[in-house]
Amino acid sequence: MAATHENPSEPEPQAREPSGALGDKTGDALKQQRFQMLEDIAAEMSDEVVFPSYFDAVLRLRNALRDPEVSVERIVGLVRAEPLICVRLLQQANSAAQGGRGEVRDIRSAVTRLGLNAVRNVALTVAMAQLVRCKELVPFADLSRKLWLHSLFSAAAAEVVAAELSRINPDEALFAGLVHDLGAFYMLYRAAQYEELRMRPDTVRHLIVQWHESIGESLMFALRLPEDFVNAVSHHDQPRAPLIERPRNLGEIVYAANLLALADFEWIDGRNPEGLLGELYTSLAERIRVRFEELRAEFSGA
Repeated sequence: MAATHENPSEPEPQAREPSGALGDKTGDALKQQRFQMLEDIAAEMSDEVVFPSYFDAVLRLRNALRDPEVSVERIVGLVRAEPLICVRLLQQANSAAQGGRGEVRDIRSAVTRLGLNAVRNVALTVAMAQLVRCKELVPFADLSRKLWLHSLFSAAAAEVVAAELSRINPDEALFAGLVHDLGAFYMLYRAAQYEELRMRPDTVRHLIVQWHESIGESLMFALRLPEDFVNAVSHHDQPRAPLIERPRNLGEIVYAANLLALADFEWIDGRNPEGLLGELYTSLAERIRVRFEELRAEFSGA
């Protein structure tokens, strides 16, 4: 997702303000609504944060997890397509109760450590809490779907790039690619709490473009993700020199994966990846698309 850093009080040129009684809040009043959303986000970070991503994804996951015969492999395939549940499982696997056993850094390892019943309980608890909140995302249904597809494609790209061009664990790269826009999901949900913002999807896009990286970084710290994952996804939209050589770290993999996803499932107008990635990366396009289709098919069978 392409990002800029502007003053949130400045009007965005692309916003189209609706007319009518519900669309009359403009100027200072609308600016105050935006600031209120950001203040509420900051306050909520200190509590147990639960927010929906994409309604269909959460619903499919809940229904599949209700099957008492579901296998470990099936659960791995399902939960690694839902960003917040992935984070919760990693968090649980690395909790104090699991101490002394080494840090878990990918979903397969988290599922193995926690066991099938614990994974089912954690995932179902989060999924049910998400579904309660999903109705509030109805005005942004198309946007949340595009963001979810972008995240899934980025996960596929990160996994392939890690496997083909680096020594970094592909499962860890897949996780980082999936959650790299977690802040955007969270902001989308928070924006849905405000009537005036629900009426202005372009205003919401503008706010997310400005703030999703910094809010995402704070959110991931609040969710107690390993610090190098937080560092890897921070500033993933910031312009940098073209990546011509092989990636040296997880952050470069996430940056490349985000760019590679632009051509297929970018959820908001973004940069053209042409010229920003060397041929080593762009030559993987077909393998990435195949992997993305595998992930989506695996999940869609829920």
